[in-house]
Amino acid sequence: MTTHVDYSSYAGAYKERAEYVPAVIRALLRAAGAGAGDAVCDIGAGSGHLTEPLAAAGLRVDAVEPTAAMRALGERRTAAFADVAWHEGTGEASGRRSGAYRLVTFGSSFDRTDRPAALVECARILAPGGFFACMWNHRDLTDPLQARVEEIIHERVPGYGYGVRRTDQSPVIEASGLFESPLQLSARRVYRLRSQEWVKVWASHYTLGEQAGERFGEVIDAIGALVAREAGEWIDVPYVTRAWLAQRRDQHPDGQHPEGRHPEDLREGIQRPEGPVR
Repeated sequence: MTTHVDYSSYAGAYKERAEYVPAVIRALLRAAGAGAGDAVCDIGAGSGHLTEPLAAAGLRVDAVEPTAAMRALGERRTAAFADVAWHEGTGEASGRRSGAYRLVTFGSSFDRTDRPAALVECARILAPGGFFACMWNHRDLTDPLQARVEEIIHERVPGYGYGVRRTDQSPVIEASGLFESPLQLSARRVYRLRSQEWVKVWASHYTLGEQAGERFGEVIDAIGALVAREAGEWIDVPYVTRAWLAQRRDQHPDGQHPEGRHPEDLREGIQRPEGPVR
C-alpha cells in the first residue's frame, strides 16, 4: 500500500509553521555523521521546513513530496541552494535509487505513511551504515494557554486524537528488524509569533481538519478568539522538537539484506505505546 495524503488545500498555511528546534537538527546530524557534501533524502518534504536547514548545513538533498502544491512551495523556498532537487514520490515508493544516501529524513510526515513499508523503502535507499530519522514539532501542552487550546478542540471534536505522531516511534522501528535501536533527541524552544499569523497556521493542521470536518473553521475561530483575548498582538508558543534516529542494520540475524523482507512481514509484534509523548 502506498499512502498519499493530498495537502493541496493546506499548503498555503503550512509554509508559515514554526521551524524545528535547530539544536535537534544539529545533534541529529552529528550523531548520524552527516556532513557537508553527504547525500540526504528528505521524504514528505512538504514546503521545505526540514529540507532548508539540511541544505544550509551543506548537505546534498533530494526532497521527495507527493503533493504538487507543496513541492512548488518547497522549490521556491530552497531555490537558493544548488544542491537541492525536488521529486514526486512517497515514503513507501520514493523513486530514489538504492544505496544512495547517508541519511533519510521524515519531517512531520512519517505518521502519514504505512510505517513498516516506509522503513523498508528507507533501508533500500540508504547506503551501508546510513541512518533513518523522523521528527515532529509538538506544541508543549503543559503550557497553560496551549492546554486551553486543547480544551477548545476536544469540546468541539469529541474523541479527537493525534494518531501516532505523539507516540514513541521506537517500537515500529525496532519491530522492522531493519534498524538498530533508535536514539531519541528532543529540545524545547519558545517562539514569539504574531497572534493572528499563528492562528492562521491552524488552517494547515491536517489532523484537526480531517477529524473536525465541517466544524474545522469553527474550531479555528474559537482558538483565534481565545488568543486575541489572552495573548494580544504577540503570542509565546513553546514547541518541542522530538526526533528518532536509527542506523540501518547491514546484516540481519537471518542473513537477509534489509531489502529482503516484505512490509507485511514487519507488522507482527508492533505495539503502540500507552498515551502521548509529551
